[in-house]
Amino acid sequence: MQRETRTENQNGSMPNIIEVVRTSFHDLRKSDRKVAEAVLADPRRILNATVAELAALAEVSQPTVIRFAAAVGCAGFPDFKLRLAQALALGTPATHSVLLDTDTPEAVTEKIFDYTMTSLDWARNHLDRKALNDAIDILTAARSIEFFGFGASGIVARDAQQKFPLFGVPCGAQLDSHQQFMVASMMDPADVAVVISNTGSTQSILRVAQTARGSGAKVIGLIGSDSPLMHYCDVSLLVRTLDNTNMYTPTTSRIAALVVIDILSTSVALRRDPEHKKQVASMKRRLQEFRGIDAV
Repeated sequence: MQRETRTENQNGSMPNIIEVVRTSFHDLRKSDRKVAEAVLADPRRILNATVAELAALAEVSQPTVIRFAAAVGCAGFPDFKLRLAQALALGTPATHSVLLDTDTPEAVTEKIFDYTMTSLDWARNHLDRKALNDAIDILTAARSIEFFGFGASGIVARDAQQKFPLFGVPCGAQLDSHQQFMVASMMDPADVAVVISNTGSTQSILRVAQTARGSGAKVIGLIGSDSPLMHYCDVSLLVRTLDNTNMYTPTTSRIAALVVIDILSTSVALRRDPEHKKQVASMKRRLQEFRGIDAV
């Protein structure tokens, strides 16, 4: 684990130690998890704590605290505190993983908002810019675009489909598995399939991606992590978030995927010719008028 947690991010910096603790929590020893819980519950308090004080707070031995620091990739407790200070300097830590049964609605509100914003920032910092540009190139050249997803990812697919004026070509979003397979089978090299899956391992979406690619279409994956779906994609956009479903089912991954759809559609629209941009502007004016009339 130590080798993995000290891997640098794309910008050359060390990963946020608070997120390292959170994401590696279930890989830690039981006693080390107690230290992790104390850190996540109040990282600012730990910043000024000694080994003995953290051990007492977590109800573990002092050697356990030192072992915990090594387990999360730090060269001892002083190095852990240094990286903790750096993490806190970057903004609000994602501490919602320690939601408690005793939390008030106010506390839950603060934790989930803080967690969501931090997780979105994490996704932004880990998004591969080259892959993003490659995806925009492919979408700009598409004759038509089909978006595929199941469950929460299906919601993202429908949102992407309704942005067809920005993409500038016909867009579809079939949610029925049979319809998806039929559409994927009928695609050709001028078409683009965008497959959306947070896990990247749903068998139905794997089959859709494989079928679309076998038909000659370009396949773009909007995926939450390294997964089998990447093998069937010409371009994989990894939208990494910090989802933790132990306490509740968050919408963070869906929000991050929606943001990436906005990036893709807006970027494609900016590459269209002036006439297309005029059409989009005209459509928006008419839509505003329609909404005004509808509201009367």
